[in-house]
Amino acid sequence: MAELSTIARPYAEALFASARDDQAALASWSSLLSELAELASLDDVREALTDPRLSATKRFELFTGLVKSPLSDAARNFIQLLIDNQRILALPQVAEQFEMLKNEQEGSALAKITSAFALSDAQVQELVAGLEKKFGLKLKPALTVDPDLIGGVRVIVGDQVLDTSVQAQLSRMRDTLAA
Repeated sequence: MAELSTIARPYAEALFASARDDQAALASWSSLLSELAELASLDDVREALTDPRLSATKRFELFTGLVKSPLSDAARNFIQLLIDNQRILALPQVAEQFEMLKNEQEGSALAKITSAFALSDAQVQELVAGLEKKFGLKLKPALTVDPDLIGGVRVIVGDQVLDTSVQAQLSRMRDTLAA
């Protein structure tokens, strides 16, 4: 089976192309896709949507009934298309790729910052300012805490990784000593 990201790409690109010139539409689709992706990633929802006993109509009614935001006709058509093509479970990847396209157009990117300890707002701003200089992009930080890093931070921007954590340094030392 093809990877979900490969399956999701044409849907994300088509949605993006339809909303590219309208900032309000981009923001609206971004918000809606985020909600739909979150919903589609829930185990109970995934199980129900893959139940062979349910028809496509029932799956559509079930899924749209769980969505809190009001759905436009275009959104309903999009959901129906995903269900008809058995691609509804690819929604998290569609949302991710849509955000990447949106960020690319805006000249920005998502920076996934993982820290060993919680960072203050001032520390985050300082870190982001330095990273923006390094990457040459406007960054939108997404913070997580992972005590296993021991100290330092790990930053992922697109396909680039900047790992200054103590855990990474210890791993490099171990590899050097073992060689």
